[in-house]
Amino acid sequence: MDLCSYISGFIDGEGCFCVSFHPSGRHRLGWEVRPSFSVSQNADRSEVLYMIQSMWGCGFIRPDRSDNTLKFEIRNVEILVAIVLPHFQRYPLLSSKQNDLVRFGRICELVWTKQHLEYQGFREIVRSAVDMNPSGKRKYSGNEILNSLRSGERIVCATGNRGST
Repeated sequence: MDLCSYISGFIDGEGCFCVSFHPSGRHRLGWEVRPSFSVSQNADRSEVLYMIQSMWGCGFIRPDRSDNTLKFEIRNVEILVAIVLPHFQRYPLLSSKQNDLVRFGRICELVWTKQHLEYQGFREIVRSAVDMNPSGKRKYSGNEILNSLRSGERIVCATGNRGST
């Protein structure tokens, strides 16, 4: 079996492409955007998480206390654009999660090219993010975020905004 195809299939079932928004006094419009990718597995079956980490050469594995699993995670936008997204272009997901991945990829590209610092780019990110994972829990609604933005202002990127591996 092709390992890359196996990993895509595993992630199709157990992975998550997430874009979170956090209020931030450091950002002129008051919000920070954080794309991340993760995949979880029970600790006694965590070999595949270490396999993904080794194959991609990035990310970190940590305990997820919410469900007593281990989670492989990548938050660094540069790595998401350079390693994660190209993997799924070559080895696409086969479920409807592929639609979320396409949106996630566009959001990562907008953040990587700093378009999230502009009003229109940030609005596009919010609109795309709320269409992802429609059954997921959200702390802030898209409308709440969008209604709090002021037109014409520029979002200031804080140091380290691109995340870490």
